[in-house]
Amino acid sequence: MSETLSLTIEDADLEFQNSMVKIVALGSLQELRVAETTVGPLEEGKEYEVRYWIALELVKAGYARFYEDVPMTFLSLNKVHWRETRLQTGRQISPLPESFYPKLRRYLEELRRKAASDASVAGEYSQASRLARDIVSCRLKKIVNLATYSQAESILRPLSREERDIFESVGAMVSEWESKILKTEGFR
Repeated sequence: MSETLSLTIEDADLEFQNSMVKIVALGSLQELRVAETTVGPLEEGKEYEVRYWIALELVKAGYARFYEDVPMTFLSLNKVHWRETRLQTGRQISPLPESFYPKLRRYLEELRRKAASDASVAGEYSQASRLARDIVSCRLKKIVNLATYSQAESILRPLSREERDIFESVGAMVSEWESKILKTEGFR
């Protein structure tokens, strides 16, 4: 993978880590300071909005739960898979749920870790991995197809940050290749 592409994926991941998410406090917690950030006080049953990385630590420690579908679930992955592979034509590309790829990586990693110690999770991990590969493959085919024909802004709108980068890279490669292939100057 090119360094530019890798940086885009890392940038999107860092952006996700620092995005604001909603949590519900499962217990009371006094104010605490984490990396120059103040968290709390938290009151049981109330909703709060905190950065994802803080929310994750509060959830792991049992002080909170995610309010919304912040972590990906098999159901949400399955819905995206169905929409991408069954509902759309080859030239259609719809927007992904917000922060889809960072959530997908975390979901697959969590399943992989659980499957290592719990055989009952292995099937879900296998299915989720297959769905993820299908989604990525399907979207990549659409992006490459669209990149060879159009640079219209309307096509870029539904793409994620990570997908825009590959779209632009493929488009530039195709354009350069086309101009070299069709170059007629200097030939006899």
